[in-house]
Amino acid sequence: MCYRVSLLEEDFAAKLERILRDGFRLCDACAGRIYGLRGYGLSNVDRGRALKTVLLMKGYRSSGGPVDEALIKALAETGFKPAQELASKLGIEFEEKTCSVCRGIASRYREYAEAAAKAASGYEFSTFQVGSRVPPDVRRAEEDLWRLYGLSDAESLKSEANREIGKIFGEITGKEYAPEKPELVVVVDLGTGEVEVEPSPLYVCGRYRKLVRGLPQNPWPYSDERVKYDTSIEELIATPIVEAAGGEGAKFHAAGREDIDARMLGTGRPFVVEVKKPRRRSLDWKKVEEEINRRSQGLIEVLGLRRCSGDVVKRIKTLAELARKKYRLRVVFKKPVDEEKLRLVEEVFRDAVVSQRTPTRVLHRRADKVRKKAVYSVKARKISDRVVEFEIECQGGFYVKEFVHGDEGRTQPNIAELLENEVESIELDVLEVEEVA
Repeated sequence: MCYRVSLLEEDFAAKLERILRDGFRLCDACAGRIYGLRGYGLSNVDRGRALKTVLLMKGYRSSGGPVDEALIKALAETGFKPAQELASKLGIEFEEKTCSVCRGIASRYREYAEAAAKAASGYEFSTFQVGSRVPPDVRRAEEDLWRLYGLSDAESLKSEANREIGKIFGEITGKEYAPEKPELVVVVDLGTGEVEVEPSPLYVCGRYRKLVRGLPQNPWPYSDERVKYDTSIEELIATPIVEAAGGEGAKFHAAGREDIDARMLGTGRPFVVEVKKPRRRSLDWKKVEEEINRRSQGLIEVLGLRRCSGDVVKRIKTLAELARKKYRLRVVFKKPVDEEKLRLVEEVFRDAVVSQRTPTRVLHRRADKVRKKAVYSVKARKISDRVVEFEIECQGGFYVKEFVHGDEGRTQPNIAELLENEVESIELDVLEVEEVA
């Protein structure tokens, strides 16, 4: 069986011919974009020139015959050089016109890319994306043309501009296009030529040890006698990192928090600093770590500083309620503590489940509900008749102080109830937070 396929079997050029005869003037790129979703390995400029070449062949035969002067003039007015040369040779008067759709935007892609590269030159990045804003009148002209001529295979100017400017931008900068999670996004206004640069956040992971009591994790807006320092863990850690990265601020994310009057010892608490609009990404993390510790003057200590992905933020937030944690508490009771009852406490709270109604001290900012939490172990050591040191290993999100004093029965079961004793004071240290970052 023999198949005969004509170049114009679908008559692609006929639609462009109709558009031109109706008075629209399309540059090579916009002419090609009316079939931008057809073919492979071709730019829209290639498609447009191919279609115009076919129309030029239709309008003129060098061996003689009728000349379609109107078609040749229309092609010449679009800026198509072969048609302009032919029109001049035949004495057909024409005036090159601005593209009816893109208004000359498609001819300025290199100009836009160079402006974008200049705007991005102050930022360190290895991957990028390019976006664009199309002027409203251009977008309307494009959509009207699609509707008027049923252009179902057309590609949008925005799509083409993003791709073509991106190609040139990549050539200029030597950086790599990334379809997801680029380190830099540049957005070009195709009307004004203005460029916006949006670097993705820089995520820095580590652990902190809080070595004093009275230091809040975040800037503290309230008057509270427990707050002894005019700074916070967040400020002590984030400020030097932002300075080193040349950023414009930061968000501090931690795997839970300790009370203001508690210390965070042992291996420290995992955290992530999300630096906004960083100019630098490749930092000497050891030096940054040393600078944080130097400025902190013994209030905190940072360990294992490193760059990480943004996915870690969600992970530490999710796992903060599940991760295993270990606490040490020095508890002063009102009456002497019975040694046998301490052993009972250890036995009862081995792999136990405790019900905690939201503590009274946080009811102003937490929903009043009952949470069930796991207690893995309790170890007790008498320091004196009324003083006991407890080491408690439990699930994240567990209110340990309330577990000790009972919070007027809101935590059940609790240590004070089993000891048949009341608590006078509690001094707490966090010893270990399970690795989640």
